[in-house]
Amino acid sequence: MTSNNAPVFILVNPQMAENIGMAARAMLNCGIHQMRLVAPRESHLSAKAIAASSGADSILQNAQLFETTEQAIADCHYIYATTARRRGMIKPIVTAQHAASEILSRPHNKYGILFGPERTGLHNDDICLANAIIEIPLNPEHCSLNLSQAVLLVGYEWYQHYINAPQQEFKIGKTNFANKEKILMFLQVLENKSAASGIFNQPEKRERMLINLRNIFTRTQITEQELNTLYGVINHLNLPNSSKNM
Repeated sequence: MTSNNAPVFILVNPQMAENIGMAARAMLNCGIHQMRLVAPRESHLSAKAIAASSGADSILQNAQLFETTEQAIADCHYIYATTARRRGMIKPIVTAQHAASEILSRPHNKYGILFGPERTGLHNDDICLANAIIEIPLNPEHCSLNLSQAVLLVGYEWYQHYINAPQQEFKIGKTNFANKEKILMFLQVLENKSAASGIFNQPEKRERMLINLRNIFTRTQITEQELNTLYGVINHLNLPNSSKNM
């Protein structure tokens, strides 16, 4: 799954073939397919890079090579530079989440995101070409990321915005949620079974126990399949009269 306005990920002077391969893997995880490489030290098509990509070799095969950063960004309308260090430049500094929102809100622009070499990160000569800086908030005592980690974090934020991922989902398979009528019917059966077993042998506690039982089953969503399982349990249990005071 990908988008026509997915950003171009531009790796500037990457040093190790394995890191290029792992960056390709991270990109494919996030539905980003356009990789550009500026003067890589090792081949992005080497066996080490292919192996490290874990099946994302299509990104490596289609990666574009450039001699300079200026050439790599020439057709882009807006460039972000990723860096963990404040460089004293007068530029907007945004999170990856904010950058993702901006990219998707302007579908007619072509966006590029610069990632620096593993050892030093981007140089000021590259950062000054960017419109804005992406800064990933991390522990200030240790904010170092390897190349593929940075690619994954930035790509993840873009992909989550692109698919508009729900904040929470409840998977129930082929069953349905039980409506209140079915839940109340089950509670009535449970209360009748409980009364027959002698659990309510202290009348003054009966009301409190019934409220507690109802709260257990009404404060959350329960499926019809789960109710059927509970019916099966209480219908086959041989409940002796309770000898304890409840």
